[in-house]
Amino acid sequence: MTPEEFYQLKAFARQDGALLSLLWISSFACYILGIATPMLGTVALMLILASPFFAANRLRHFRDGAREGVISFMRGYAYTAMTFFYAALLLAAAMYIYFAFIDNGYLLGTIHQFLGTKEGKQLLELYGMADQMQANLKALAEMRPIDYAVNMLSVNITIGLVLGLPIAAVMKKEAVNSKL
Repeated sequence: MTPEEFYQLKAFARQDGALLSLLWISSFACYILGIATPMLGTVALMLILASPFFAANRLRHFRDGAREGVISFMRGYAYTAMTFFYAALLLAAAMYIYFAFIDNGYLLGTIHQFLGTKEGKQLLELYGMADQMQANLKALAEMRPIDYAVNMLSVNITIGLVLGLPIAAVMKKEAVNSKL
């Protein structure tokens, strides 16, 4: 890969990473709002599950538009991993902003409120998780906004490295040699 091809790959990965981050940020917003409105929680899950298909579609556009329909497995993997990396950076920034300036305890308050209801108490008793849930909520309350952001950054980069393998394998396309 020439330096120009690498710059091209990074430029497309940055653009598509920004688009993927919009999908993830929308999912995060639906998740937060879905705590009070279960239908939005379902939308959040569907957006997350659409991520690998979205990334594969963007790789196909890169392959067919910028690479003239040909891309190797390694180049496709590098593109996909970089796309997830850039998306993870933007999502981490959005999460930091949310938890540092917007949340003001909404997330934990809503969880505490649910666990205080009759249904919440029954659910904890059914699974025998009352003590563990209290410990987990205490640990979440002690986390700083940067902790949430860095945690999601590392998780999403790892997911990108893993999902990049099947995406690149499916989307690779070798040059066709024509013999005349």
